[in-house]
Amino acid sequence: MKKNLTVYLGAALMTSALVAGPVLAEEAKTEFNVGICNYVDDASLNQIVDNIRSRLDEIGEEKGVTFHVDYDNCNADAAVMEQIITQFQADNVDLMVGVATPVAMAMQAATEDTDMPVVFSAVSDPLGAQLVESMEAPGANLTGTSDYLDTASVFGLIMAQNPEAKKIGLLYDLGQDASTAAIAAAKAFCEENGLEVVEATGTTNDEVVLAAQSLAADEVDAVFTPTDNTIMTAELSIYEIFIDAGIPHYTGADSFALNGAFAGYGVDYANLGKETAEMIAEILVDGADPANTPVRTFDNGTVTINTETCEAIGLDIEEIRTVFEPLCTQVNEIITAESFDDLSE
Repeated sequence: MKKNLTVYLGAALMTSALVAGPVLAEEAKTEFNVGICNYVDDASLNQIVDNIRSRLDEIGEEKGVTFHVDYDNCNADAAVMEQIITQFQADNVDLMVGVATPVAMAMQAATEDTDMPVVFSAVSDPLGAQLVESMEAPGANLTGTSDYLDTASVFGLIMAQNPEAKKIGLLYDLGQDASTAAIAAAKAFCEENGLEVVEATGTTNDEVVLAAQSLAADEVDAVFTPTDNTIMTAELSIYEIFIDAGIPHYTGADSFALNGAFAGYGVDYANLGKETAEMIAEILVDGADPANTPVRTFDNGTVTINTETCEAIGLDIEEIRTVFEPLCTQVNEIITAESFDDLSE
């Protein structure tokens, strides 16, 4: 009798546990807090943020979850950047997003030895910045999207447009990690092809203006700038200097062309933002591990030509299109404006 009672009680307890299990199990999280810090207010980086927001809204509807986004812009101020990141941590956000290399590096330092996931965007050289161990397996709590620039392809455009070019100006900020690898590649290309290099650098808007003026005075045949946020921010202040000198300015993003540069070559920043949002959702909703989530890179084959600048420096847009099309995936045209939104107004 005791044996039967024991068996009965055991079965009853097991049945009770099976019934209670789903009730006691932790429910899947449906709300997530995401902290986004943008490095500087410029057209390309703003496109990323706008598309992260819109795509997260779409994913939220698709998956039945809600993403609460806390956004701030440090305007290239390191002290403000640290304050923003500290506040994100104090608010216990579920994930931080660093837009541009300096923000990603600051978030890496702030979250070292923690399990706080960080997704970066618009980091040109994640390996060179030591953000990841490899592009395939980042190895820690950081992963994200890269706007890696194929410098050789940009120089292919320069030489196709002007095969007689002999002197190339390099305009960049020495303190921008995003420029390091691209400038080294540019110098190597020039050395291999017998081109004279004239370097001009600046860390503030005024210094960039002086640097642009010096390149114009040196009568360079073309100017190259990689995805350098300092120069990008100053483009509206310098594009007319190059127009007046008849010098085409080749750059690493379409926002430079929007702000007056002759040509921008690189990734689609709207798509970069969407893909960054996809990675955020994969980590927060699907449980992906940043350490094993490969960094995403994209085809750098899109050229954006400023038609107003093209005409102002004496070039024919149809001829330029014919020259560039075999060297890229597509050629887009744009006119000068402060932001992409201004073009639709």
